[in-house]
Amino acid sequence: MKVLVVGGTGYLGKRIVKASLLEGHQTYVVQRPEIGLDIEKLQLLLSFKRQGAVLVPASFSDFHSLVDAVKRVDVVISAMSGVHFRSHNLLLQLKLVEAIQVAGNVKRFLPSEYGIDPARMRDALEPGRETFDQKMIVRKAIEEANIPFTYVSANCFAGYFAGSLSQMHTLAPPTHQVTLYGDGNVKAVYVDEDDIATYIVKAATDPRTMNKTVYIRPRDNILSQRELIQKWEALSEKVLEKNSVSAQDFLTRMKDLDIAQQAGVGHFYHIFFEGCLTNFEIGEGEEEASKLYPEVNYTRMDDYLKIFL
Repeated sequence: MKVLVVGGTGYLGKRIVKASLLEGHQTYVVQRPEIGLDIEKLQLLLSFKRQGAVLVPASFSDFHSLVDAVKRVDVVISAMSGVHFRSHNLLLQLKLVEAIQVAGNVKRFLPSEYGIDPARMRDALEPGRETFDQKMIVRKAIEEANIPFTYVSANCFAGYFAGSLSQMHTLAPPTHQVTLYGDGNVKAVYVDEDDIATYIVKAATDPRTMNKTVYIRPRDNILSQRELIQKWEALSEKVLEKNSVSAQDFLTRMKDLDIAQQAGVGHFYHIFFEGCLTNFEIGEGEEEASKLYPEVNYTRMDDYLKIFL
């Protein structure tokens, strides 16, 4: 298959490019002139080229270039950033949807989702709700344009949620004290980002996932926060002091934070107090990635946490 990755220099995008190349797809990566003097992005793009990817000049400010880019491929995978503390460009994808519709040749489009399923978050808290609302706007445009799609819900990125033991203000395991959300027993799903990229690429070209939502929910990585902490304690041979915060106290903190932090608090609340990642069964029109692709030896969190020792 010919696969175009949009946002290929980003946090998840660079992993999607690698996964596509490893799957043997002819992989194209959008090279946007807007990167200007960002030499790290340019060097990353050139490293893709050395690995066999094709760099395609295109810009969201030049519609014809987008159409020309998507005309070259069978599958388009978007990895546009949609988190408030980095950049929030989800609605730029509407131009990409229009370009795909005009080109008329794309067999599958995967918009940038990869977190919590936005279709289940219609009652999410502001301001974090903006992310889900914008993803649904993009979905509506895709479906109205009759573009074949796959939506991917990847749940908790391990880099942000596992290494930190799900603490909000660090990316590494705490050394002495850890905060539990409520009793710490609500189940979440933790997935290594390289595994996420592998599942995304496999789903992008799989007829079984056409016009469906794919949840990346590997069985061994469905863990409560307390279970995740216990894994770290067993590995590190240290017992952390545990302090619990109630849902009310957790949300009260939001008022003194900036918008990006408020959005994060809202998302943490839905994950660790409401259990929005695991409080439903995967049903009709939905698939679970680790069942579709049992050949993927996904990273268990025991092994993931070992890097921090």
